[in-house]
Amino acid sequence: MISFDLRCAHDHVFEAWFSNSDAYQEQLQAGELACPICGNTELEKSLMKPNVATGAEHATPVSSAPVPAAVGDSDKAGEIMRMARAIRDQVEKNFEHVGSEFAEEAKKIHYGETEHREIYGEMTPDEAVDLRDEGVEFGVLPWPAKEDA
Repeated sequence: MISFDLRCAHDHVFEAWFSNSDAYQEQLQAGELACPICGNTELEKSLMKPNVATGAEHATPVSSAPVPAAVGDSDKAGEIMRMARAIRDQVEKNFEHVGSEFAEEAKKIHYGETEHREIYGEMTPDEAVDLRDEGVEFGVLPWPAKEDA
């Protein structure tokens, strides 16, 4: 799998995954790619930070799980992004942001070590596996960039 940062004609930048560089070119030329924010199909690769592993101990394992993706008309893509932004707004207004401590806080709530409250934050894939193994209920949400960002 290869990840590209793509930029649409409206300057929205988003990440997209492809099986290889040729797959990106084929989908781009076939008009199958669209900006998930506005639906624009005029896309180009954006500058992106390379991921360089300096040895096996530093390499990030790659999951064999499928990457969620969708291709559709720009009106539907735009509506989905509006809904995703509405979810983000509701979570930010009604939940406490605990940042990278999400997994630890979720466990404390699950085991009654702290008061129950609605939280959100970030976790690693390994932390997600641990939470699931311990029976902690959580969800993974689409988290689009803010429109004014």
